Amino acid sequence: MKALVKTERAPGLSLVDVDEPEVGPADVLIEVTHAAICGTDLHIYQWDEWAQETLQPPVTIGHEFMGKVVATGEMVTDIVIGQRVAGEGHIICGKCRNCRSGDGHLCRDTKGVGIHRNGGFAERVVIPAENAYPVPDSITDEVAAVLDPLGNAVHSALSFDLVGEDVLITGAGPIGQMAAAVCRHAGARHVVITDVKQSRLATAVQMGATRGVLAGEENLREAMDELGMTEGFDIALEMSGSPHALNDVVSVINHGGKIGLLGLFSSDATIDVNQVIFKGLSIKGIYGREMFDTWYKATAMLNSGLDVTPLISHRFPIADYEQAFEALAAGEASKILLQIS
Repeated sequence: MKALVKTERAPGLSLVDVDEPEVGPADVLIEVTHAAICGTDLHIYQWDEWAQETLQPPVTIGHEFMGKVVATGEMVTDIVIGQRVAGEGHIICGKCRNCRSGDGHLCRDTKGVGIHRNGGFAERVVIPAENAYPVPDSITDEVAAVLDPLGNAVHSALSFDLVGEDVLITGAGPIGQMAAAVCRHAGARHVVITDVKQSRLATAVQMGATRGVLAGEENLREAMDELGMTEGFDIALEMSGSPHALNDVVSVINHGGKIGLLGLFSSDATIDVNQVIFKGLSIKGIYGREMFDTWYKATAMLNSGLDVTPLISHRFPIADYEQAFEALAAGEASKILLQIS
């Protein structure tokens, strides 16, 4: 079968023929139809420092995908052949304290599909049956392919009570855009989002943000004044991985405010901890999705009017993967779908 593989410790990927994966007794074999490129995949493609420290080639990449089940292991009873499923990309150990307490998203030995084991940028992929999320008929294949990153946005936003609150989102990448939509859907008053690209801000506003602020050119406090905000933001979601953005968050958040950190920083970030103390701020680190409560909530919101389709900006056949990664690296795209089979 065809698969997009990091074959060597160097920039780039290769579309090559590989053996079809074997199906274990508790596994499902998925024929992948649609997959989405994540920022993590771009790190792997560019072979940056994080990728060099994390991956051991050869490995098929890709963790945002959906498709149809074509085979199941003998122990699988709740997934049937022909069923449409999306893949939860975090495989947990099931043995640590958090896993056994029902907090699998905090597993200390999580393995990433498409990172630590072969992933979904392939004609077929094997994952544990418990990681296959059945896709309702009401959700299209394309939206199902982005349920994984939507889950990041849902987990981040719904970590806090949003009703009537003023929310700041720093970073208008795909997850920031989806977070804006989720905050609006869940009842936030104002949702202000910042980014360095006007096109990303425009998509975020289309998806529900009240106001976009072009970082480096516009002033957050002026935007607050325009919206009649006199005290500060109640909630902030940092999704850019920018130390400067993090300091902006601390400076404009209200006393007693809550901060969610999802963006990964490429270098050390410093903040004025005294402000955190004197303002009585709460800071939460967020990674991935709460399995599987986040998935259910995301599905429920999609079925009640949440629309994430504006963020799907490009579609490529997998054979044109180099064009897809170039478009993402150039900042021309929000979410890119790969059509696989």
